Amino acid sequence: MNEPAPLLVVGSVAIDSVRTPLGEVKEVLGGAAVYSSVAASFFTPVRMVGVVGTDFPAAHLHFLRSRGIDLRGLQVVEGRTFRWSGYYDFDINQAHSLDTQLNVFADFRPILPDDYRDTPFVLLANIDPELQLQVLEQVRQPRLTLCDTMNFWIEGKRDALLEVLRRVDVAFMNDAEARQLCGTFSLVAAARRILAMGPRVVVIKKGEHGAVMFRGDSHFSAPSYPLEVVCDPTGAGDTFEGGVIGYLAKTNDLSEENFRRAVVYGSVLASFNVEAFSLDRLRTLTHAEIEARYREFRRIAFFD
Repeated sequence: MNEPAPLLVVGSVAIDSVRTPLGEVKEVLGGAAVYSSVAASFFTPVRMVGVVGTDFPAAHLHFLRSRGIDLRGLQVVEGRTFRWSGYYDFDINQAHSLDTQLNVFADFRPILPDDYRDTPFVLLANIDPELQLQVLEQVRQPRLTLCDTMNFWIEGKRDALLEVLRRVDVAFMNDAEARQLCGTFSLVAAARRILAMGPRVVVIKKGEHGAVMFRGDSHFSAPSYPLEVVCDPTGAGDTFEGGVIGYLAKTNDLSEENFRRAVVYGSVLASFNVEAFSLDRLRTLTHAEIEARYREFRRIAFFD
């Protein structure tokens, strides 16, 4: 098997406060870059770029380093770390924001250490597309680039987002975002239009209903793993993306078949993430548990 290739993840690092019907937590670790990096770290070495304030707990840094995540690209700036608070009702696909404090994240400019620039796999997590473009200007001939986005950027930074889509290999977004970007209710039509914008692969996240991948003239639909306990859906999409690109970086195989396996591994990681608040389930997760659930995923999705 090929040696795992390094992965660069650029995005937000946050302190979250979350309430769901099953409980509430305050001031816990969060952020798109964190969820993606931790998920990917089960498969491949990760280099994370982001910003935190001087109030960021040392325990969080210790946890990230314990996952083998390279934090030389994490800026520590005088001030408070980005904070988000929100809640979920029984529709777990819909987060309701209560408060967003950008703090030091408001002035974040991604600066890559020189050796980061040659990282072969790059994940541009959900941040301002103008910042995503700044990263793309700094990396040197990556093998695979992926981006995520959200409705806020589709509405407010559409031109920059379209430029990002023109330049990346894989685009992630959820079903509502794909419909909004393309002005259609059909996910198939939306995916075709996004492919025409530049990416070679489009992966549409459907929350508890799984994910669908479009590549060329083919598409692949993966279900979600059936869970008895769903505690906190925060970061599930970011965990999914980290699992997908982490597995691709581990195998260094960009074939259609391996992309399909990667989507399933991403779904497996996301299914574990929602079983506890914050990243608590990923803290105790083992490779054996990942492989066991992957095998169960194959069994429940088998069709002949």
